[in-house]
Amino acid sequence: MRICLTGGIGAGKSYVCRILRERGVEIYDTDNAAKRLIAESPQIRQRLKDLVGGIEKQAIAAFLLKSEENKLAINNIVHPAVIEDFLKSGYEWMECAIIYEAHLEQYVDKIIAVTAPREVRIERIMARDGITREKAEQWIDAQYPQEKVAERADFIIDNDGKKDIKQQIEEIWQRLF
Repeated sequence: MRICLTGGIGAGKSYVCRILRERGVEIYDTDNAAKRLIAESPQIRQRLKDLVGGIEKQAIAAFLLKSEENKLAINNIVHPAVIEDFLKSGYEWMECAIIYEAHLEQYVDKIIAVTAPREVRIERIMARDGITREKAEQWIDAQYPQEKVAERADFIIDNDGKKDIKQQIEEIWQRLF
């Protein structure tokens, strides 16, 4: 069974992944895979350079945030390589913030969404990245709405900072296995 852990920026996917790894779950990280594939593939790098003008993180981020068309153009370069790599990897779990935007849900059997209140997400992003509230909100608003992610998921982990995450994982684990 292939399972995806998803959720928007600041929701706490990385934290949930750490707990799952403590249980012995190996998780394919799509963000790291994308960075690795860009670094390894001259074709991907060249296509990104032609599109964006460079492959530096800041240049790509600025390009992504300018328009939905820009985001789709980058996704059309990177996502096919990432999903091919995942399918060849042998991993059963993947962490992917943009499972629905990238139309990758067809490659997994179950989806677990990690959610958190908007204000909690904003505070986490600001603290983690050292950015302004406005920039944190811009990143949240650039992603697929959390409510829609939750509606489409098979399971939800509420990472509001109050509920017991390990208990929620255990309940999902029991239902999955």
